[in-house]
Amino acid sequence: MRKARQFFSLVLACSSIMAVQTTSFPTGVARIVVTSSSYYHDPPVLTADDLIVKQEYEPRPISALIPLRGARADLELYLLVANSSNGELGPRFADLQKFLGSQPATTSIGIAYIEDGRLEVAQKPTHDHERAIQALSPPSGGTPSNPFRPLADLIKGWNQEASRRAVLLISDGIDPRASGRLINESVDTTLGLAQRAGVTVYAIYHPGADYLRTDYLTIYSGQVQLAHFTSETGGEAYFQGPEPLPSFAPFLARIGDRLANQYLVEFVTNPGAGGALQDVSVTSKIQDVHLSAPWKVWISAPVVLQSGASAKKEVVNMHSRKGRQSF
Repeated sequence: MRKARQFFSLVLACSSIMAVQTTSFPTGVARIVVTSSSYYHDPPVLTADDLIVKQEYEPRPISALIPLRGARADLELYLLVANSSNGELGPRFADLQKFLGSQPATTSIGIAYIEDGRLEVAQKPTHDHERAIQALSPPSGGTPSNPFRPLADLIKGWNQEASRRAVLLISDGIDPRASGRLINESVDTTLGLAQRAGVTVYAIYHPGADYLRTDYLTIYSGQVQLAHFTSETGGEAYFQGPEPLPSFAPFLARIGDRLANQYLVEFVTNPGAGGALQDVSVTSKIQDVHLSAPWKVWISAPVVLQSGASAKKEVVNMHSRKGRQSF
């Protein structure tokens, strides 16, 4: 009688698992920060019906659209300055101080430098804006170096808990070891890190201390790298030629407007696709409203549920072990 009860328990357990557990690739949800802007007027408040999200060129359902303002406006912003930049920042340095001081209380600010190709963090993100400003110092005109490797180190060491993260890079974008080349492996590697981490990067071009002796093709290639990198993270780069910008103020104001008009977009990903960066695009249905977003987003690998056959085998083994212990 005891053996019979165990046999029927085994049959029922196998039947229930085979009925509900099959190999499948559940649909997941991805999140991306989107910036709204307009050339002619203040951008309106958007709803999910105003957007079209595509993953690998296929439309995907939007599950949530969260305006990143008010209680949801928390932002971690790093100012990353290349110490090889031209020391003649002058009023531009005051522009940076004023910009940092004007950030809302929900923004925590970090200060870091690129020093001879290494990342030097002067102040981790803090809501004490005055403390962050005090950590800011003009560049000393150090040795020119690749700005993208220290940026990669900054992203890799950044706290992952922040819902929104951005970097303002002050640099000429030039990698001396890849001078004049438009393809740079370190740029693409760092870009992948930024896209996977959801970090938006803005850049203001400021030449190195030796820019008057630098050929125009090298300067141009650095500006191209800044534009390429920032746009593909959902940000922007600002420059007007090989010389230092007359003022940072109008471009900092532009960055401030962009940070004030951002949304967290959640969308349902394609079943079975995951574990990689995939192409994504976000467009607006509203005329004169432009949306900026990373060109790629990390799609997590789907969870593979245990198949009925393997589940049944595990149950049989379990009951066999119990049977050997009981008899």
